[in-house]
Amino acid sequence: MTAQPPPEPPHTTAIAAVEALGLPHEVRVIDRARSVEEAAERYGVPVDRLLKTLVVRRGDDDYLFVLVPGPRQLDWPKLRAHLGVSRLSLPDADAAKEVTGYERGTITPFGSRRPWPVLADATIAAVGDGEVTIGAGAHGVSLRLAADDLLAALGAEVADITR
Repeated sequence: MTAQPPPEPPHTTAIAAVEALGLPHEVRVIDRARSVEEAAERYGVPVDRLLKTLVVRRGDDDYLFVLVPGPRQLDWPKLRAHLGVSRLSLPDADAAKEVTGYERGTITPFGSRRPWPVLADATIAAVGDGEVTIGAGAHGVSLRLAADDLLAALGAEVADITR
C-alpha cells in the first residue's frame, strides 16, 4: 500500500491576500485542534508564537482586530485604556462572520471583508524577525511568517494589552 500525499491546503481569501502582498510565508494544514496548546503542537511552533485573532466591537459598525499570543489573555482594562473607550465587546459568531467574512475560529485580518484596524500585543513585536503562526481563514489552516512582516503588512499598532 502506498502512502497518500498530504491534501492540498484550501486556497482561502487570507492566503490569496498574503500572496498578493508578496509576503514570504508557509501554509500549514492540521486536523482541527481542541485547544491552542494542541494546535501549537500540531503546527510545530511554541504556543506563544501561535496567534489568536479576536474581533472587538467599539461601537456601531466600528470593529478592530486584536492579535493575542496563544497562552495570553486579553486584558480588557488595558485595552479600554489604550483605546480611550469605556465599553468594548466581542460580537456574537454571526456578527463576527458578517463583518469579517470568516467564521469564529478562522478569523484573520488578511482578506477580511473590510480592512479593520489591527492592534497587536507587544509580545508579538518582541519576536522580531522570528516566525509566528496566524489563522488563514479555514479551520486547521495557518500562515507561518515573520512577526515583523506580519505587523508591517497589517499596519498593526502595537501595545501592551494582554496578561
